Amino acid sequence: MINDIILFLASFLIWIMFLGLGILWFIDGRIRKEQVLHSIFASFIAWIVAEFIKQAFHIARPFQVNGLKPLTITTPLSPAFPSSHAAVVFALAVTVWFHNKKAGLLFLILAVVVSVARVVANVHYPSDVFVGAVIGSFIALIIEKVHLPLRGGK
Repeated sequence: MINDIILFLASFLIWIMFLGLGILWFIDGRIRKEQVLHSIFASFIAWIVAEFIKQAFHIARPFQVNGLKPLTITTPLSPAFPSSHAAVVFALAVTVWFHNKKAGLLFLILAVVVSVARVVANVHYPSDVFVGAVIGSFIALIIEKVHLPLRGGK
């Protein structure tokens, strides 16, 4: 039972967060749409940056070192450092937080849950998710500072 919960949180919660962006898209017109587009863009850039850094470090994942089974739906084959999942969910969550503190707080809590679940699932070390969270948060900050308005916008 607990393994199923970890598997869900480590493998599927990220997709529920993106589904949450879909809900935000329909709630409140232009500002929400801008928030969603910024979140998707920031998440994509954070993923690219994390994947690029992974190729420079080639750090083995915990399950490759300790021999225990990973608790994820698929077995990750890429290096562990940094966590792309953490980078993506924190980019998404921080961007939402910049636009809406209440929704953003919920997304930040979910980002922490995803990140902790990736450690408990035996696919990342705490340092992997910490650095992933920093990458995602920094990318979100850059996207917010550049502020890419929708056409006909500000």
